[in-house]
This record gives sequence, C-alpha cells and structure tokens, in this order.
Amino acid sequence: MSYMPNEPQEFAQTVADMLRRLQPDSQIDLVGTRELLVNGRRLDLENLFRMVNHEPNRGAEIVEHYLEQLFAGESVQLGSMSFDFAKPRLMPRIQPESIFNHLAREQVAHVPYVNDTVIVFVIDLPHMTVSVTMEQLVRWRVSIDEVDEIARQNLERYVPQLEVQVVESREGGKAAILGQHDGYDAARLLLGGLHERLAHQLGGDFFAAIPARDMFIAFSRGPAEFVARLRDRVEQDFKRLPYPIAPDFFFVTRDGVAGTRPMSGLGQNEAA
Repeated sequence: MSYMPNEPQEFAQTVADMLRRLQPDSQIDLVGTRELLVNGRRLDLENLFRMVNHEPNRGAEIVEHYLEQLFAGESVQLGSMSFDFAKPRLMPRIQPESIFNHLAREQVAHVPYVNDTVIVFVIDLPHMTVSVTMEQLVRWRVSIDEVDEIARQNLERYVPQLEVQVVESREGGKAAILGQHDGYDAARLLLGGLHERLAHQLGGDFFAAIPARDMFIAFSRGPAEFVARLRDRVEQDFKRLPYPIAPDFFFVTRDGVAGTRPMSGLGQNEAA
C-alpha cells in the first residue's frame, strides 16, 4: 500500500516534496491547493489528484510514475520548444491579477483583461499545461497580440460544438451553463461568437460569471431577485472552489466583454 494524502493542500505539498527528490536541481514552489511552480512554470495537479483518488492504494506509485514520465523526453525540452510545435497547442486562460503575487509579471506572457483579471497563455500537452513566457515570445519572434489571436482560435476549435444547458429560474430569469470540465470552461468567456450564441436565449446582452477555472455561467440581466441570488452563489463558489478567478460579473455585449468593477486608468465597464 502506498497512500497519498486525500486533502488537496497536503497532497500538493507531498507531490512537491517528491518532485524535489526527483528533480533536485529544479526550483519547486507550492502556489495553490493544486498547483506547483516548476522552474517558473505552472504545473496543474488536478488530473493527478483524480488519478490517485481512483486508485488510492497505489497513490505514491502513481505519483512517482507520473512525475518521472512528465519530465522525460519532450517535457524536458520545453525551454527550447519551437513555435511550430507550440502553435497548435496554445490556449488562453483567464487568471486573477493575484497570480503576480507568486510570478514575476514581466516574465509571464499575458494581456490585461477586465475585473482585475489577465489572460495568460499555456501550451496544452498530454499530461500537463505549461505557461508561456515572454522569453519564449522573444525567441519565437512573435508578438503577444499574435499569440492572443492564435490561442483564441485554438479555443474555438477545441470543442467546436459546445453543449449548453439553458435553465429557467423560479423568478423568471434564464441561465446558460457550459460544463466541458476540460480546464477551459471559464476561458470560453473569450469566444468570439459568445454573444451571438447566447443572446437570443438570454434576452439580449447578458451577464456572465467565472468564479473558478472550471465554471462558466451566462444569465439574463433580470429579474433583480434572480441576479442577486446568482451573485451570492458566485461569491460562494469563488471562495470554495479550486483555481478561483473572480467573484464579479462580466457584461457580454455585441461589442465585447466589459467588467463590472473600475479598471485603473480605463474607467468602469470597459469592453475587452
């Protein structure tokens, strides 16, 4: 028997300790309940946590094998990855500004977004996602705007036919829920045709909420009781779910997505 802790924080700490033994020359930092920084790159532990929960009596064995495979072969060569290899694997993610409490802002490829969030970019590999750095952009000779455009196009193609569940509340409001559970649910706020896809079901311009990475809900602007109830739920989810992003609503219009809190230097409700 080789059990691992079943509490996320303890699990992540144990994985970090194991990785330090396997990669003694690497810089390993614990930055969240299910995230590590490995030499400045984010390592998502969600899939590994699920694998271990499926076979808890082989936990340590599964983790050790996973880490050995992860840092073998191509994964070791991430620093010299070509743009041709990375291009079809680039994906966007929305993150809170607070990520820069752990990461050097000038090293992370990102663009500002609304509601105190930023869009970062990851390379989606079979067993891990790794963040894109500014150093890579310089070496690839591409701009942040080019990467942003490519990543959004890849997001469109990732799941071309999204399953949207539309429900009507007791107050009369409507909500559309996306739940692919592929790590990019919240990022679908960036889809170019989002307003066109949902506006006719939600009564025109609508609100959206992404309290955490694996949650996306769009909903009508009324009735007020319905919106207030959703606000309470979103704030709770932001506090309790892994990979939190924002407790605030986003306002989705034909012209783009606007924030509902003031942005420094831009004023309130600037579309992005």
